[in-house]
Amino acid sequence: MTASENQHRPTGGNWSRRGVLTGLLGAPVLLVAACSGSSSTDKGGSGGGGGGGTPKTSTARITVSPADGVTDASFTEPVKVTVADGKLGTVKVADSTGKAIAGQLAPDGTSWASTDTLTSGTKYTVSAVATDGSKLEADANTSFATASPANTFVGYFTPEDGSTVGVGMPVSINFNKPVTDKKAVEQAITVVAAPGVEIVGHWFSSTRLDFRPEKYWAKGTKVTLKLRLKDVEGATGVYGTQSKDVNFTIGRSQTSVADLATDTLTVTTDGQVTATYPVIGGAPDHKTWAGKLVIAEQYTQTKMDSQTVGLGDEYNIPDVPHAQRLTTSGTFIHGNYWSPASAFGSANTSHGCIALRDVKGAGDPGTNAAKFYASSMTGDVVEVVNSGDRTVSPSNGLNGWNMTWAEWKAGSAA
Repeated sequence: MTASENQHRPTGGNWSRRGVLTGLLGAPVLLVAACSGSSSTDKGGSGGGGGGGTPKTSTARITVSPADGVTDASFTEPVKVTVADGKLGTVKVADSTGKAIAGQLAPDGTSWASTDTLTSGTKYTVSAVATDGSKLEADANTSFATASPANTFVGYFTPEDGSTVGVGMPVSINFNKPVTDKKAVEQAITVVAAPGVEIVGHWFSSTRLDFRPEKYWAKGTKVTLKLRLKDVEGATGVYGTQSKDVNFTIGRSQTSVADLATDTLTVTTDGQVTATYPVIGGAPDHKTWAGKLVIAEQYTQTKMDSQTVGLGDEYNIPDVPHAQRLTTSGTFIHGNYWSPASAFGSANTSHGCIALRDVKGAGDPGTNAAKFYASSMTGDVVEVVNSGDRTVSPSNGLNGWNMTWAEWKAGSAA
């Protein structure tokens, strides 16, 4: 308002009311601003009217690490939130699904660090609030993403998810890269059973870890393998990628004894002897491994070539019927159509396998080999006695039952 205008303004109540109304038309902006920051507004000003004071700003300064917008943050390092000139009130960290990441506030209230492990290749949001000495609040809202590991490993497991297996089936995991931190990897893998039983892991090498109970599984047991290997550092700079459950069931209880002194195979199912078959065992210069051997694979027909097991040109049979693998090194219990019927039950002439009478083409379900094959499943145990050979190595196939419980537990890293 100019000086001349001031000199000529009218007097009286009507002008005053219009002046007040005109002043209020500009008030909403000031009132909204004052309302949003009412806790930090100076209310002690001496100015008249409805203007109010200027909002104050909190002196607390919040820092978040990883910084806002980072896309390759380390998933092995914790999230850290610190405050200068204040104390932290609330800190919330969550992944893209809304799952919260737990953390710990320092006793002095000036820092917070996550205690849960982050996941690789995941986006996270951070929300933090702090107050300064005047109880004025400051906040920070940031986001970042963790990097995906450049070098990874996986475990290939036996048995398959959803399968039904015999009482001797261990859980066997073969890693595609050597594991140096066996404890960390073993602790990230659990095997549980219903009904419950103690289950322990055993390392056969840097790439193989098996689990089993002290005795054969009880029939009908439900077993779950829980792989929680994602982001577990199995070796320096090498991280796991798997996070999954594998479920399998133990079927009926069937074990067999191959007595190579009498050349018989006696089959026991659920506590009852269900069959006895004449067999052929390993010859004196190719004795059959002794011990408890677990059926690992089944083939209606398969090729067997002596060159693959270091025996030169001694045999090459393209269609061995009803073959069931007992060792990695090449021991099978299988059908045989090329030996005379009189050899079964009376002679040991094989190259280390156990043979039952069969026909070429595996087409006759009435042969001894076909009947035994039909009654068997992976995980069944064939115990070989009186073979004249030493006990099979526990790592040669799924044959860890040839160790005492104390020996087995000694191979655990956890």
